[in-house]
Amino acid sequence: MTSVPHPEITPLTEPYWTALDQGRLTYQRCSSCSHTWLPAREQCPRCLAEEPAWTEASGGGKLISWVVYRRAVHESFNDKVPYTVALLELDEGPRLISSLLPNGVPSIDAPVRFRPATVDGIGVTSFELAD
Repeated sequence: MTSVPHPEITPLTEPYWTALDQGRLTYQRCSSCSHTWLPAREQCPRCLAEEPAWTEASGGGKLISWVVYRRAVHESFNDKVPYTVALLELDEGPRLISSLLPNGVPSIDAPVRFRPATVDGIGVTSFELAD
């Protein structure tokens, strides 16, 4: 079996990946204007302030959109077909793309909950529909 593509971990993104390896989801928050975002950036996308802080997410959010893949986009995912990839908005504001576990019927604005996962030894995001 082919291993999944691994992320390129840089000094900028290392805190995010370290937190995921520990089962925690983090995002960046501006210390000047409190704007929140993902993925990692060196400056706030709203006010351009530098040195944002990493903050742990509550794990809650909502489903914005999703797609069900019935054909793998990479050969390492062949045994996972069909699988769902979703655009999610965290309760704290940042949006991210993540896998969505098959535990119900997705709908727009459905509540979701972070579920830590590991693939090939790398911590990754995974969400499920909340009760």
